[in-house]
Amino acid sequence: MNIHISSRNIGLDLVRVTEATALAAGRWIGSGNLDAAHRAATQAMFDALSTLNINGRIIIGEERPVDGKLLLGTGQHVGTGLGPEVDAVVDPIDGTQLLIKGQSGAISVVAVAPKDTLWSPAPAAYMEKIVVDRNAADVLVPECMDAPAAWTLALVARVKKKAVHDLTVIILDRDRNHDLIEEIRATGASILLRDQGDAEGAFLAASPDTGVDLLMGVGGAAQGVIAACAAKSMNGAMLARLAPQSQAERDAIREAGLDERQILTCNEMVMTDEIFLAATGITDSLLLTALRFRGMHAETYSLLIRSETGTRRFIHAEHAARVGE
Repeated sequence: MNIHISSRNIGLDLVRVTEATALAAGRWIGSGNLDAAHRAATQAMFDALSTLNINGRIIIGEERPVDGKLLLGTGQHVGTGLGPEVDAVVDPIDGTQLLIKGQSGAISVVAVAPKDTLWSPAPAAYMEKIVVDRNAADVLVPECMDAPAAWTLALVARVKKKAVHDLTVIILDRDRNHDLIEEIRATGASILLRDQGDAEGAFLAASPDTGVDLLMGVGGAAQGVIAACAAKSMNGAMLARLAPQSQAERDAIREAGLDERQILTCNEMVMTDEIFLAATGITDSLLLTALRFRGMHAETYSLLIRSETGTRRFIHAEHAARVGE
């Protein structure tokens, strides 16, 4: 049953969650200390979510424990338990390696929707994805998942009134995407190779004003659900299919009753129009300005999306410097 979240817009509460997480993680930019960054961000997001009047269940989240405790893992409950029942997808740091190297593209993100409306790919770790914005949504058909990249790019180029070589595609720089990268290069389209930041890449592809036309390739399953929330919230489109990278992952998927051959749309992954999605920049990106520590205060830049009203808000906030210390 689809349960209405609330007549009250909880979006700003979610922004406070990603702001607090970004501020905690921001102390570790360029540090090279992955464990410390992970610990700070995960604890901060857990603490912030715990203050919200929601009865939340994490559909897919952060599976690395903090001091032996799985704070934001799949199936964990978050919130005070006093509010509406919701599904949540969390990623305290999308791009932890980027953050600790001081590289661009790291964000903190959380999405919520009414209970039982978000599809869970657990225990899958990897997913094949294509994401486009609203201008190309109508041409992203299931056949694109198995077609040559040139065919899909031609569809998108035609509807956007561009040449294929004027398209820009985001894809993770991984061996598993090698053949796809070469296919895209052969078309003449531009490629933005990313070391990490799969969710942020999906935001860019789903947004109509970033200069990015598509996200393609195999990335994280958790980031795939976030991508589906972003695509649906901004009237874009997404295709996805589980892409196990080991026999153990394939066996776990089958044991869970999931079909690795099924091609899913964002409407099948997100079965509601009541989506709240918040993201805060940690390091600079095409989407969001990095947080800044400036003496006695800090500044954050966030994006809040409420799909029910079609609203996107870009929020610049100033915080006391003690926040996040």
